[in-house]
Amino acid sequence: MRDLDLVVFGGVGIDTIVRVPWLPLATADSIHVGPVRDYVAHTGNGVALGSHALGRATMLVDFIGDDPQAELIHARYRERGLPFSYLIHPSGTRRSVNLVDPAGRRLSLYDARHPDALRMERAYYLPFLERATHAHFSIVPWAADLYDDAQALGVMVSTDLHDWDGSKPYYHLFAYRSDIVFMSTAAMGGRHEQVMREIFAQGRAQVVVATAGAAGSYFMTRGEQVSRHVRVAGMGRPIVDSNGAGDAFAAAFLAGYAQERGVLECMQMGAVAGEHACGLEGTAEGFLTGEELRNLL
Repeated sequence: MRDLDLVVFGGVGIDTIVRVPWLPLATADSIHVGPVRDYVAHTGNGVALGSHALGRATMLVDFIGDDPQAELIHARYRERGLPFSYLIHPSGTRRSVNLVDPAGRRLSLYDARHPDALRMERAYYLPFLERATHAHFSIVPWAADLYDDAQALGVMVSTDLHDWDGSKPYYHLFAYRSDIVFMSTAAMGGRHEQVMREIFAQGRAQVVVATAGAAGSYFMTRGEQVSRHVRVAGMGRPIVDSNGAGDAFAAAFLAGYAQERGVLECMQMGAVAGEHACGLEGTAEGFLTGEELRNLL
C-alpha cells in the first residue's frame, strides 16, 4: 500500500553553526564570534521536515550513531511528529561545521565519519520503498544501491546534487537515474545549461532544476530542453542564513509536482519556501505550512 507521499533516504546530521564576521576568514590565532550553536540538520532532514510541514505523509530513513547528537535528532522528530526509521552505526552521527557571514553566505565543512563501504540491507529499506509514492535520495553512497528497486517498483525518485561541478563521476549515477534532479549553479562556472542537457541525454530525468541563490533559479524539462529563468518577488525578509534554503526549495517543489501543478508553478513554490528558510537562523528550524505557502504565493 502506497501510504507515504515521500520517503527520504539518507541525510540527517548535526550542524554546528558559527556566525563569523566575514568570509573568507583572515589568517589569525583567534577570531571572536557570536554564540556557537548545534542544529539538527543536513539535506535529507531539511527535505523531510519541509515536506512534513506542508502536510505530506513523509518518512526519513538513515544511519545515525548512539551518541548525544542522535538524542538531538530524536528530540526534534518527536517534537515535529516526523516518522524516522534508523540503523545505528558505530562511527556515530554525521556532523558539519558551517561558517555563516553577516550576509547569510556559508562555508560548510562536512565530516566523513561514515565509511564509503557502508550499505543498508535490502530487507531493511525495501518495505519503505514499497510504501512510497516518491523517494528522495540524498547523495550518500548507500542510497545509490536503491535505484534498481525503486525503478522496479515504479517509485519516482528525486535527488539533489548540491554544488556539483558537472564533471565529478561520483554524481553521475544520481544524476542519470533520478526522475527529478536538483543542483546548484555555484560550482558550474556558467555551464549549468550544458550540464542540464547532459543529464537529459544520459539519464531518465523529466525535470532538472538549477538554483542560483539570490539570482533565482533555472529549470529545463525533457520535452522542452530550453533553460527558463525564474525569479520571485522578495518577501522583504532580511536574509540571515542560507543554510537549508535548497532543501526547503526541493520540498515545496516536490509537493507541487505531486499535485500535478505545472513546473513553473512548482519553481515558484520552491523559490518562496527557499527564501523563507533564508530568513531563519539555523539549518532547518522552521518551514512553511501548506496554508502559509498558498498565502505567500
